[in-house]
Amino acid sequence: MSMDTLTISSKGTTTTTLAMRSFYLGPIDLFIPGASYHADFIGHAICLHQSEDYKTKCSALDCIKRMQLYSNSLMRYGKSPYLYPLYGLGELPQGFARLSAVYGGTYMLNKPFDGFVMENGKVVGVKSEGEVARCKQVICDPSYAPDLVRKVGRVVRAICILDHPIPNTADALSCQIILPQNQIGRKHGICAFRSHIYISCVSFDHKVAAERFFIAMVATIVETDNPPRELAAGIRLLGPMKECFVKDSDLYEPIGSGTDNQIFISSSYDATTHFESTCDDVLNIYERLMGEKFDFSKVKARLDDE
Repeated sequence: MSMDTLTISSKGTTTTTLAMRSFYLGPIDLFIPGASYHADFIGHAICLHQSEDYKTKCSALDCIKRMQLYSNSLMRYGKSPYLYPLYGLGELPQGFARLSAVYGGTYMLNKPFDGFVMENGKVVGVKSEGEVARCKQVICDPSYAPDLVRKVGRVVRAICILDHPIPNTADALSCQIILPQNQIGRKHGICAFRSHIYISCVSFDHKVAAERFFIAMVATIVETDNPPRELAAGIRLLGPMKECFVKDSDLYEPIGSGTDNQIFISSSYDATTHFESTCDDVLNIYERLMGEKFDFSKVKARLDDE
């Protein structure tokens, strides 16, 4: 049965046009008794929607495809739908540096940034210690172009060091926990759609901590004048901690697309710990930069890459 032609309603409505809210209130009851109680789990823990808006703005087909993605990802390795690089996320820029060198690129660490060189409204270079690296385009985060971004909120994060697995996770050496706002009473006006609490835990098994130690990160969008308190529901799940470091920071997004001045700016990391929004941002930057969507069909993968 094709995902694109799956018929749900006897009146001919398909998942392409049926809103997810109607799907929860009607057809899904055929498969899951008391489905309204499962909506938060399906929508936010499996489909990874950050807001309640998806119930009216997203089609049931979109959510079914997201569930299928979760299921297929889970079946790929059998334990988790998520991947995490050994030795930490720092391995990703290292991989980029190596691949960049293959194509003639230069990767420079610890170079101070002194500003952009502009000509006729477009970037033509980057200044550092009296030198100028000439370029035609720049990709950067908001800290490099404060005049070209706007503040859209704040995020608070806690990095916690544990000497035990998170309780009630079957002694998992890694896990991802999402606490939907409706389940923990976090609903405050316009910020409600961004107020889930996200927890990610990795450990010595991933070569990011000393033997028998775990690192957990708890994050959420700031909605009050007491950011650390907003993490309480998530931190309580961790059990005893060796250390806990809490920091809140501003969230920024680019004002323009970057096509006018050729400075393409990413958005700040949000509270999610599964990096879906970050991946979406990368694809968005690629489209703005290249003028076309990224074509995954052109990516060659080797089956022996595990």
